[in-house]
Amino acid sequence: MSWQNLEETQPELAAFGAERLNGKVAYLATIRKDGSPRVHPVTPIIGHGHLFVFMEPTSPKGYDLRRDGRYAIHCAVSDNSGDSGEFIVTGRAYLTDDLELRALAVRLATYPPADRYILFDFTLERAAATVYQGGQAVRQHWQSQT
Repeated sequence: MSWQNLEETQPELAAFGAERLNGKVAYLATIRKDGSPRVHPVTPIIGHGHLFVFMEPTSPKGYDLRRDGRYAIHCAVSDNSGDSGEFIVTGRAYLTDDLELRALAVRLATYPPADRYILFDFTLERAAATVYQGGQAVRQHWQSQT
């Protein structure tokens, strides 16, 4: 499922996720060849129903995702209070050479992606948010219906 599916079925959760991820530093978890986890800082791009990430073609995260597309992306948190809330999404990432998708991602990016960067389009299987209201954790969850 695409980011668009999240927007259509849980618009408030999608809006919160876009606010916490789009154009900001977030953390991408991938799976190394030996099966162990690896975490990388990335700058997600969200718009027109997509979640994209550009990266260097020699990046370890790119090698990980080409071999095994499973991922998790977690937003950065502003401090240890958690007041800004947390957002996480999981699914599969796909390397894309589609020129139209690349042009869209370039237009949506908050920075100028280098021509050498490769582009991944991320599908969503699950999304979750945690916000704190009155000292209590309030959680929202979404799971694709495929």
